Amino acid sequence: MAGATRTPLVRADASRPEAVASLAMAIAVGLIAVGIASLFGLVPIDAAIGGVPTVTALGGLLVVLGAAVIGLGVGSALGYIETEPSPNAGLVATVGFAFVWFVLGGLTASLVLEGGLAWLPAGAVTGGAAFAMTAATREDIGSTLPAGAVAIVVGGTFLTGTIGPVWVWDLGFEQQASMTATFLVPAATIACGLLAGWAAATAYGGFGARGRRMGAYLLIYVNASAIIGVLFLLIAFTAVRGIPGLLTGATVGSGVGPTVSVLGVSVTLPVAVPFVMNGVSLLNDFQGVLPAIVGTVWLVVGAVVLAVPLGVGAAVFLTEYAERGRLTQAVEVATNGLWSTPSIVFGLFGFTFLVPRFGGNKSLLAGMVTLGFMLLPLVLITSREALLAVPDEYRDASAALGVSKWQTIRSVVVPAALPGVVTGTILGVGRIAGETAPILLTMTGGTFVSGDRAADVIGGFAFTSQPPFVTNPELLQATTALPFQLYALITAGVGLGDNVSNPVEFQWATAFVLLLVVLSFYAVGIGARYYFRRRLRHE
Repeated sequence: MAGATRTPLVRADASRPEAVASLAMAIAVGLIAVGIASLFGLVPIDAAIGGVPTVTALGGLLVVLGAAVIGLGVGSALGYIETEPSPNAGLVATVGFAFVWFVLGGLTASLVLEGGLAWLPAGAVTGGAAFAMTAATREDIGSTLPAGAVAIVVGGTFLTGTIGPVWVWDLGFEQQASMTATFLVPAATIACGLLAGWAAATAYGGFGARGRRMGAYLLIYVNASAIIGVLFLLIAFTAVRGIPGLLTGATVGSGVGPTVSVLGVSVTLPVAVPFVMNGVSLLNDFQGVLPAIVGTVWLVVGAVVLAVPLGVGAAVFLTEYAERGRLTQAVEVATNGLWSTPSIVFGLFGFTFLVPRFGGNKSLLAGMVTLGFMLLPLVLITSREALLAVPDEYRDASAALGVSKWQTIRSVVVPAALPGVVTGTILGVGRIAGETAPILLTMTGGTFVSGDRAADVIGGFAFTSQPPFVTNPELLQATTALPFQLYALITAGVGLGDNVSNPVEFQWATAFVLLLVVLSFYAVGIGARYYFRRRLRHE
């Protein structure tokens, strides 16, 4: 930033204050990461870190973090660190600290006094004191002292054992609800890390406008990193639980796998994974989910084949041909409403309208059409936005060359909008691939569809001499899919069989396979989007 004054706190020649602030931010980010991992059970709070109990280690780090933050603020106020603080911490920080201390004071009073309404005046006193101090003091004190004190108080309760791994707080409701240390310790660690980390970042920036920007940047980066981290933790958590069940009975060696035909040549695979190669049958040594995998894939493929052409076609008409008026406004409202419609409503529609028209029985085709209707609104919305984002200069340049409007749409506008269309399709597939209610009402023939036979849609087509001149019994038969099979396994334990020694492993393995299938669709969609973007850049 031109003309900006760099304070000694952030200059290279002021290494000690800079190092303290950097260390405080690093501790805050580390505590947030450990807290998130603890919520997922990857860092048990009753374990030890480097020989020190986890709760004790977290408490010690919180106390160090709080002391460092307060030291930065006091050092600035006493003139030991040259900064440029504002007269106060600002309205947002003042209200935020007042709320945090109101909650902290109220919880403490409720725990000590064991119920009653004493928490309300206690919270009002602590929240009011925090509000007054933050509003009445300079930014260096107002933004660091409340944040550091919160970290020290929470860390002190962990260090002294007031809140330990076996701590339980009975909330006293009629439902006998309670709060355990398994949730409270990670949640409090994350909250204190965010609060103290923000204060340390503002001190690192020398307070003032620059310091507030630094604090905002830290929160943004932590938020983005947490989103990515939670995604990977979710995948890792499911993988750790699911891989043992997935590999049950798996063997590697010559001739151990199934025989498949490739270009007319029979090949025996050297790997056998019964969980993804078998169905559920009394004759199986190991049960599997192959029919459910195939059913899920065909469901998604059928829904995409139905929804994408209709959605893109409707978007082209509304964007390029229809006049802006009540019709287009009504379509916008309707599509937004349809996308927000609960999936069970689509399932009821398929059950009452589609199933009777497809022979009166639940079928794969009914499930495909139902999920296609679910996907259609999002494809229409995203396709229309992608078409509107294509610059008008593209259309004008094509028209100047004498190209017809349809040729311009087909050769210029639609290719330029394809990355956006693919993005919308990816988002929609992520929703429909995990739906259970529509599948339950339209596609499954019973509580659990067993057997090794997977739906052979391609091989089921046959030509006839009567309309519609082509038939496919596979599409009109009931089958299963991974979301419903997982639902059946969890709620009823159906289909496990006597050969499954650990039903929980079977359930987690099914969840892991479902996650892999959905991620595979994402990978295909992202690859397609990257391909179209490359073509667009090179053209």
